[in-house]
Amino acid sequence: MKEEQHLPSFALAFLAYLELEKRYSPHTVLAYRTDLEQFFQYMQGTYGDMPLPEIRYFHIQSWLVTGIHPDKKASSSVAAVTIRRKISTLKSFFKYAVRKQLLVQSPMAKVNSPKVRKRLPVFVEEKGMQQLEQNAVEGQPVFTDDFRGATAQLIMDLLYQTGMRRAELIGLTMEQVDEGNKQLKIRGKGNKERFVPISPLLLEQITAYEARKRREIEQPDPHRLLVKPNGKPLDENYVYKVVKAALSQVTTVPKKSPHILRHTFATHLMNNGADLNAVKELLGHSSLAATQVYTHNSIEKLKKVHQQAHPKA
Repeated sequence: MKEEQHLPSFALAFLAYLELEKRYSPHTVLAYRTDLEQFFQYMQGTYGDMPLPEIRYFHIQSWLVTGIHPDKKASSSVAAVTIRRKISTLKSFFKYAVRKQLLVQSPMAKVNSPKVRKRLPVFVEEKGMQQLEQNAVEGQPVFTDDFRGATAQLIMDLLYQTGMRRAELIGLTMEQVDEGNKQLKIRGKGNKERFVPISPLLLEQITAYEARKRREIEQPDPHRLLVKPNGKPLDENYVYKVVKAALSQVTTVPKKSPHILRHTFATHLMNNGADLNAVKELLGHSSLAATQVYTHNSIEKLKKVHQQAHPKA
């Protein structure tokens, strides 16, 4: 298999498909690329120029056991969740290859993913989010009153109040804001669209930000709602830094990432009695199983309330 940038041409075509047709985020596409580069480098170094149709499940098992970390067995050196992700990458790739008639059948049928102990989603308490919403922590403002601060505050409010993903936030346009129905049309994974309601206050914040952007920023990117102070569109690192800086003032959760706000959005909805199917639709999950993890946090809260309030607890 001849390589271009460490990958065969058909693997590069698969990555382009994920980016352009499935509309996966750059972060997700990079994870797929990394897994595929590791796999094909291992195949090249171990088996030479093996044609794609000759790859069998035992070649893949060999990579999972010895190729990910050449000095140790995969089970002792790589977390099960990492193995599961790499298997998922290869399953998606070989499924694509079959659909493109590069293969008759996928070699992944006999490859089993290791079981992973479910971890409860980490989230920020409601008090902390209220402090951010009010822009006041111990009497001090969280966000500055300049355009940078306005952008940071809108980033936080949109992520928390809609549960959207970071990539969905970055790609948001004013055309996706339905002022009449007070909702956002969010374009998610696989180019799927969903509608998420927004409060009158958030809608007012969006329109005020758009007006301020036009007044203060020279030639802002015309295709994005949120921009940097230089007018350029947001990127993943910029959003991460904004979220980390804001959350550092109101919570001690170890991982202060944009995805934590998505967990927080869902958990707060469940804790306040939201229907599981409704939360699924708001998050844009394709299956209910992905949403059910948030019921555990809700149950834990109920247990705590019961222990504190019931005389027989």
